Amino acid sequence: MTDTDESAARVPLQDLLAEVRGCRHCEADLPLGPNPVVRAGPGARILVIGQAPGTRVHATGIPWNDPSGDRLRDWMGLDRETFYDDSRIAIMPMGFCYPGKGRSGDLPPRRECAPLWHDRILAHLADIELVLLIGSYAQAHYLQDSHRTLTDRVRAWRDCLPRQLPLVHPSPRNRLWLRRNPWFEAELVPFLRHKVRQLL
Repeated sequence: MTDTDESAARVPLQDLLAEVRGCRHCEADLPLGPNPVVRAGPGARILVIGQAPGTRVHATGIPWNDPSGDRLRDWMGLDRETFYDDSRIAIMPMGFCYPGKGRSGDLPPRRECAPLWHDRILAHLADIELVLLIGSYAQAHYLQDSHRTLTDRVRAWRDCLPRQLPLVHPSPRNRLWLRRNPWFEAELVPFLRHKVRQLL
């Protein structure tokens, strides 16, 4: 653990999360205003790192509270109660607030969030044994292989074990990708469910 990590860990996790939820760093650039979404408990064993909240998550303040979340929970073999038990599962997106709408869906996560908050939150999550890297932004940041495609990364999921597991985003927009890559639900999803059962 570095000096920075030790300093971050000295701040109680709940105080840190309150600081994150009060963040106004990008307020001027957020079309719906800031509403940082994050959940974590010190004993969590699984960390979910996605992209950024959509409008429904922004409105409710509940991460993965949308059809994408329904599919993700199905892939993990979890009900809502277990998924939202932050003593078991931490949820930390690449961008904590809804970034706005682009030409073909939501804009990318704000780049400021991960440098500002990720290391400080991770310093509190010493029990994490599995990190789900959902979508290209989380994978590019944590796998540091931006030259590879999302499909290449997810297809090579065994190379990331035991700690990390890259997943395609469970958005309904990715139905065609799932049809074209049947190995994902035939091989990776059963492994994911088994791993989640082991850890929880």
